[in-house]
Amino acid sequence: MPSDTLPPDTLPPEPARLGALIAELDTLTTESFDRDRADLDLLDTRALVTAMNAEDHRVADAVAACGDDIAAAVDGIVARLRRGGRLIYLGAGTAGRVGILDASECPPTFGTPPELVVGLIAGGETAIHTAVEGAEDDPDGALPDFDRLRLDERDAVVGISASGRTPYVRGALAHARSRGALTIAVAANADSVIATVADIAIETVVGPEFVAGSTRLKAGTAQKLVANMLTTLTMVKLGKTYRGVMVDLLATNDKLRARSIRTVALVTGCDHAQAERALGEVGGGVKRAILRVLTGMDAAATARALDDADGFLRVALTRAAPA
Repeated sequence: MPSDTLPPDTLPPEPARLGALIAELDTLTTESFDRDRADLDLLDTRALVTAMNAEDHRVADAVAACGDDIAAAVDGIVARLRRGGRLIYLGAGTAGRVGILDASECPPTFGTPPELVVGLIAGGETAIHTAVEGAEDDPDGALPDFDRLRLDERDAVVGISASGRTPYVRGALAHARSRGALTIAVAANADSVIATVADIAIETVVGPEFVAGSTRLKAGTAQKLVANMLTTLTMVKLGKTYRGVMVDLLATNDKLRARSIRTVALVTGCDHAQAERALGEVGGGVKRAILRVLTGMDAAATARALDDADGFLRVALTRAAPA
């Protein structure tokens, strides 16, 4: 079968529904065609690199324009996590993979349990590697996952959709909101459909894509930047960093063990040997090792000091008397 031929069991949508969808896509800037790109296929490779890079420069400005909304989302997520809730990303295709990527990076970076930040994708695990395109059209597609997770009012749900109209995301946000969860919509078009069913809307209007309609490009980059900010700034507010350094990382491989030693040495000014020794004495916790070096506390005391400070290293150090 030629690569541009649909499988024989693929069912086309009803003509009226297809016409409505075409009309809807016509209104989206992410689906529009930039006429300055009419000769794209005629450019040499270096000119293509320059042109694409120039488009990518627009993304940071689009994200910056959403600063107030991102800040509100971070504060909302922090409040939910402090109540014992979770951050749950969801999306279809690229948007779903962005959420899964961000969720998977939180445990090694911030020492969080895997269930604290969760990524869901339309079509399930198969869709992480292989497109399951029809899955995005099911507005109830996330319900089995919500039931499995026992989603409730303590949770924060971030729905990501470049178009801002994906039925899977729209339906999921509506269901999550009905259960009392904080709902956050991340779209790349203004006045998006998913914004109407969310408590907070982050709309990074990146404009037409370098290749028309390929929203894994600027829209996907904007999604990654927003996801980076949501988790990173949430973790900063939860005490997972100190002086701009990761101090809750989990040393699960040689690189992270080396980084743990360097982090303790960097923060305390001790040498690497002393840092490694302190990490061993407290069971590998970077925060506790820093307390050990700077205050002389024993392992049990470092644990108590951090518990009393709700995990904030700066607070624990302020309260502790120097060695």
